[in-house]
Amino acid sequence: MKRRDFIYLSGMGAAATMLPGIPVMGNAIDPSRALETVDVALKKQLADVALNAARSKGATYTDVRIGRYLNQFVVTREDKVQNIVNTESYGMGIRVIANGSWGFAAIDKMDKDNIAKAAEQAVAIAKENARLLTEPVRLAPQKGYGEVSWKAPIEKNSFEVPIKEKVDLLLGVNDAAMKAGADYINSILFMVNEQKYFASTDGSYIDQDIHRIWPAFFATKIDKATGKFETRNSLSAPMGMGYEYLYARPQDKIAGVTTLYKGRYDMLEDAKAAGAQAGEKLKAKSVEPGKYDLILDPSHLWLTIHESTGHPTELDRVLGYEANFAGTSFLTLDKWESKNFQYGSKLVNIVADKTQVGSLGAVGYDDEGVGCGQWDIVKEGILVNYQTIRDQAHMLGLKASQGCCYADNWSSVQFQRMPNISLQPGKEKRSIDDMIKGVEKGIYIIGDGSFSIDQQRYNFQFGGQLYYEIKNGKIVGMLRDVAYQANTKEFWNSCTAIADQSDYRLGGSFFDGKGQPSQSSAVSHGSSTARFNGVNVINTGRTI
Repeated sequence: MKRRDFIYLSGMGAAATMLPGIPVMGNAIDPSRALETVDVALKKQLADVALNAARSKGATYTDVRIGRYLNQFVVTREDKVQNIVNTESYGMGIRVIANGSWGFAAIDKMDKDNIAKAAEQAVAIAKENARLLTEPVRLAPQKGYGEVSWKAPIEKNSFEVPIKEKVDLLLGVNDAAMKAGADYINSILFMVNEQKYFASTDGSYIDQDIHRIWPAFFATKIDKATGKFETRNSLSAPMGMGYEYLYARPQDKIAGVTTLYKGRYDMLEDAKAAGAQAGEKLKAKSVEPGKYDLILDPSHLWLTIHESTGHPTELDRVLGYEANFAGTSFLTLDKWESKNFQYGSKLVNIVADKTQVGSLGAVGYDDEGVGCGQWDIVKEGILVNYQTIRDQAHMLGLKASQGCCYADNWSSVQFQRMPNISLQPGKEKRSIDDMIKGVEKGIYIIGDGSFSIDQQRYNFQFGGQLYYEIKNGKIVGMLRDVAYQANTKEFWNSCTAIADQSDYRLGGSFFDGKGQPSQSSAVSHGSSTARFNGVNVINTGRTI
């Protein structure tokens, strides 16, 4: 079951045109097979074969990852089912250090002879790589955990829910959006289960069961007279949860201009709002360019956090070791070493966290056997740390890895990836309405949209889904053609207020791309609604 035996989402119907080009890893399977598991004792036996074979050929360190990756897509458009896809990818990745250098090999033929040969190949590769070394790999110490396990604390396994129930939900969502005014709608459910087993010569045997879900739709309204159209995408966030994510409770609802939920998602209610709001966007006033105070909802702000904070604090980008997709970083080591680089205002506290319940990045242990935790990235506006893995820790004088190592499949080598990076809530009690009341001339932005950021993660431009004009503390109507421009430092230093914990919500992405060959990882970014003063807003409208 080869990782690059891709079934591309572009083959899954019209909904694909509204989504990123997502490679779905694995071979097609019957959905009932997704409920099968691999015996932990068998995984340990197979891992020991690789560990012993690598050691016998001269490896001084070895780790083994056995992965079973399950994906399910349910795709609909209006009143039709476009496609249903179930895939499974199963195999082993073996990483070693020999002669001071890394080597890696992967295999999907899971018998003992082939596993031993793959381990030997990894050692041979490491020894060849060592010819080019200027200094050997230095791993931060890591204790062995023995035999342990971690399971995502889900309430309902998405793969246990009948396909018909999922189809009925999506078709109901489509119908609700159309009745509310949409002319077209695509909707999709994407569900992931990663069954991961890690073993290393440090003495760890770690079994993990990870679940993620993403419900999404894309509603379009057309002005029949002019041919112009507007879309309103779902305000859902992909989450590290089970099917319970789709059962919103009354206590989850947050007051605001549109239907917002904390921790759960009412897809049907969002679709009704989207159908109407797509039509409102067609009639909305085009924004007047200028300086505005921005009130940014978490459904929007997560992407700004991801691009302007998450990527530039990846240590490999800071050091220039990584530049694919997102470039390097303006947050060079001298800024961290100064201990006084004012990344943002004193209200800005940004935390990395691999343990946050419900987040996409939540795991018990990373892909090199490090127990996960949380740490400060920005504290009271000052840059205080980065994101590291075992062979980077010594570069910052750290005694241990921060647990940021990840591979998107058993056949991919693990490397430094972003943990959940989140803006911490304000300490004073503030609702969304409280935030809006203090603004004389501003814009309230909900949902993520198109964006652009330079190769140093410094100068950027962001759009959204919904824009509401604020005058003298009140919302006076909807706007369109809105995008804001800033550089990272001036933007975060313009943060003047953050709502409290009661408004805190997660956004995120299944498809954070990095590396070459590229890999995708899932990561969340949380915040409460925040205010940024005096930000430059441009008009993105086009005239023919």
